[in-house]
Amino acid sequence: MRVVVTRPARDAAPWVAALAQQGYQPWALPLIAVAPVADAAPVRATWARGPWSAALFVSANAVDAFFALNWPEVRRNTAWTASKTIAFAPGPGTRKALLAQGVAEDRIVSPASDSAQFDSEALWQQAQGLVGAGFRLLVVRGTTQGSSSQDGVGRDWLAAQVVARGGTVEHVVVYERVAPVLSIEERAKAEQCAQDGSVWLFSSSEAIANLRTALPEQGWAQARAVCTHPRIAQAAQAAGFGLVCTTRPALDSVVASIQSLQ
Repeated sequence: MRVVVTRPARDAAPWVAALAQQGYQPWALPLIAVAPVADAAPVRATWARGPWSAALFVSANAVDAFFALNWPEVRRNTAWTASKTIAFAPGPGTRKALLAQGVAEDRIVSPASDSAQFDSEALWQQAQGLVGAGFRLLVVRGTTQGSSSQDGVGRDWLAAQVVARGGTVEHVVVYERVAPVLSIEERAKAEQCAQDGSVWLFSSSEAIANLRTALPEQGWAQARAVCTHPRIAQAAQAAGFGLVCTTRPALDSVVASIQSLQ
């Protein structure tokens, strides 16, 4: 069975390798491209307005883009610990990226490994005990090219919880999401995968939107999708996917969902 992995290229590679080991035929079709912000000055200025009680990194891409600035104030473990800032990670991928950057494990708060979902709601279950009056949260995020909105239902919800407890929230953009331009070959293969029983693996509603933009005439009634969050599943259903499954964003759960479609 072919599985279409739609994550950004950086994130797709380990999923392609893992699914291949499970006997599937994965095809990486990144439906979101990631680029660093052109001007790092606003990020540095925001950080200087600290100290921050915690920094919420919305994804592994946010971690990598933030630390790629290579500034001495946050470089590696000792400097981060000295800042006394806690790192909030909504999922295991983000947590792994923080550890790779040298952030000590005891400075990271993330959902329990057996959480039903890895998202802002699950993160809040672990983080809420730290939040009170005067708590300052910095949300380190990306944005969509050409958009000025602070998108992200989950992190908006978490930010609201912080404010409700007397804290303050500020956002800083460290990377930009760009809709990729599909080649003629990619378009043809994607059209085939919409009809031949392939399974589309989605970890972002934005990826679904970009797919619909890239193939505006394509129908999806015969296509099958495995989505790693209920909100993403809703987007797939709205796009017209004939069969949509929701799963935890963990390999064993994703594989089990794919197997259920065989």
